[in-house]
Amino acid sequence: MTVDRDHVLRTAAALLTRKATATMDEVARASGIGRATLHRHFAGRDALVKALEELGIREFEAALAAARTDEGPAGDAVRRLIAEVEPAAGLLAFLVTENQLFEGEVNEGWDRLDARVSALFRRGQERGEFRIDLPPAWLTEAFYGLIGSCAWAVQDGRVAPKDFQYMIAELLLGGARRSVEQ
Repeated sequence: MTVDRDHVLRTAAALLTRKATATMDEVARASGIGRATLHRHFAGRDALVKALEELGIREFEAALAAARTDEGPAGDAVRRLIAEVEPAAGLLAFLVTENQLFEGEVNEGWDRLDARVSALFRRGQERGEFRIDLPPAWLTEAFYGLIGSCAWAVQDGRVAPKDFQYMIAELLLGGARRSVEQ
């Protein structure tokens, strides 16, 4: 039987998003394969999480490209980015809280992503759309935090999935928006 690695990763991402403590046995069962087969592809949980990290980085890079963050007003670009990130929000929420990713050397993919998102917020500041008293790095972290928090709230049934984009955009942009008095 040929194992579809992408299917296994996406299944693992969906499971770990719901249950961060899921075992490799649970991941194998959810993927419809045996534990031994899973271990042939991923030597252990660390290897699986690293592969999920690569998937998350690819998904977020694709979302950034699709959102065309260099086009139009920065606020509109942020809204497009939220919409494009939504399908991967659960995976990103899991990755943001997975401590092993931040031990030792950090994947340069995160640095690329941070730089692109920060550049979007900086552009909004330079064009007078966003407040200048909040650093772009902080707005970037706030963006990630809201994506993760909203993904968990939707998953737990505390908020409606249809409100995902609205809630994040309104809270983030409402707080980032530069007022006339500033």
